[in-house]
Amino acid sequence: MSEKDTIAIQLVREALLQSCAPGAATEEVLNKVGIDPALLQTTDARVPATAYARLWRLLARREDDEFFGMDPRKLKSGSLEFLCRCSMVQPSLSAGLTSGLSFLSLMLERLPAQLVRQQSLAEIVLLEDEEDPRRAFTYFTYWMIVHGVACWLAGRRIPILAIELRCPAPDFCDDYRVMFSENLRFDRPRTRMIFSADCLDLPIKRSPEELKRFLAHAPANILVKYRDPESLASRIKHDLRQLPAEHWPETEALAQQLCMSASTLRRRLAEEGQTYQGLKDSVRKELAIVWLAEPAISFAEIATRLGFADTSSFYKAFRKWSGSNPGHYRSLILNEAN
Repeated sequence: MSEKDTIAIQLVREALLQSCAPGAATEEVLNKVGIDPALLQTTDARVPATAYARLWRLLARREDDEFFGMDPRKLKSGSLEFLCRCSMVQPSLSAGLTSGLSFLSLMLERLPAQLVRQQSLAEIVLLEDEEDPRRAFTYFTYWMIVHGVACWLAGRRIPILAIELRCPAPDFCDDYRVMFSENLRFDRPRTRMIFSADCLDLPIKRSPEELKRFLAHAPANILVKYRDPESLASRIKHDLRQLPAEHWPETEALAQQLCMSASTLRRRLAEEGQTYQGLKDSVRKELAIVWLAEPAISFAEIATRLGFADTSSFYKAFRKWSGSNPGHYRSLILNEAN
């Protein structure tokens, strides 16, 4: 992770909230990890993700808690290493996640979790028994650990289809949407992460040497790269969201709108690791999973809104994107009682 990758100052404030006394103690901690304490008084400042990772490690050492003091039981130093060790000896991601979640459920008093597989979709559900939900930062820190370790075990990024949370939406959500999914839903009956069940069958093949390298760079390597909102890809996706799909420009027309040649457009997107078709598919997927959560919108209407010739084409595309058919995804999202 390079120094160009950044984290919002709001997340620094959240990390300090329960794990560090305000005033001189906070200033000392921030100075040690290379974060200017004056940034806490700003609203839109960002700090290097590596500095945020150093803050996480320093607070964990000082408090002997790798979970920022957000649970009555400390997630004691070394817990991340043990989580990885007990998971990596399992044959598949399904078994590895089950083992890892069992460990975290023993360690954390208020966040017991369960892995559930339902046909083509999987979900990790937090089985909370208290009326009051945790704050959003607590949930997202938990998901950062679980999802980060799961991706390492699988050797690839596991796409998240949706995250639902019992808490209300926080004032700041931008980084959470980048780290996890555009599809965040708040004030829900349960807190859960939903992804394709196909990922559960991935084999785990991690060595002790790979574990050492992973831990040496943790938690920086489980902080998902912040995407520059001023990047060309981000600007194009923003513009696509504002238009009906049938009005999305072709490559040549888009390049003309951006005052560049088509070849320059392709090259600049390639430099960001993107393609125009990939951006269109990404926006279609984002919109589809949002509209599928609205039962009044039919599959045919969603297909039309997304610019597909028919419902069948939408079905095929959605299964390619998510590993699930739209009907099953909708039933899982809407069936809150299960």
